[in-house]
Amino acid sequence: MASWWKRCLIVMFMGAWVGVVGCGHFPLLIGSAPVPIPVPPWVSERMEEKYAHRLKERTPIMPPILPGSQLPTCEDPPSEEEMIRAISRPIRGVPYIYQEFRDNYTFVVEKIVDQIDPPTYIPLVGPAQVHHCHYKCTVFYTQRIRCDYPFPFTVVNERREEVYIDKDHIHLVAGPDEKSLKSISQDFFGRW
Repeated sequence: MASWWKRCLIVMFMGAWVGVVGCGHFPLLIGSAPVPIPVPPWVSERMEEKYAHRLKERTPIMPPILPGSQLPTCEDPPSEEEMIRAISRPIRGVPYIYQEFRDNYTFVVEKIVDQIDPPTYIPLVGPAQVHHCHYKCTVFYTQRIRCDYPFPFTVVNERREEVYIDKDHIHLVAGPDEKSLKSISQDFFGRW
């Protein structure tokens, strides 16, 4: 009878310990050597893709267009990274069964729209102007599909994809009086 109680107490103690620290920290369950956990190579790429570009898609807020100055133009075309992220993704496939590769990228960028809207009130920003910058991007690449099982073969195709990328940004609008124009100029440029 006493041994039964001892076993119950030991099982409850072990269960409480495992519940608190988790199985990975309990050396008796997995041995004293660390156990490697296999992770597919695309997991790190997916995590980087998910978290690294989160802030890049926000609309930038630029300083106001000062009276008498030249109107700004769209001088920030999409980067090659942005164009590759915008086209369709290659099929992940199964190694040695079906794999898709893309090589020899060539990019052609055309500016479609470069215009500034009249001043308006934008929530969380205030009085501002939207500067529209729209681009038509054509991506040329070589698609290689490879299969090694059951019959090895490789198919090579020249592909072309078009994507439209908007790089809009906002210009603040200074008020009609000299005081607000001076305040905004000092905030953005550090001088008047």
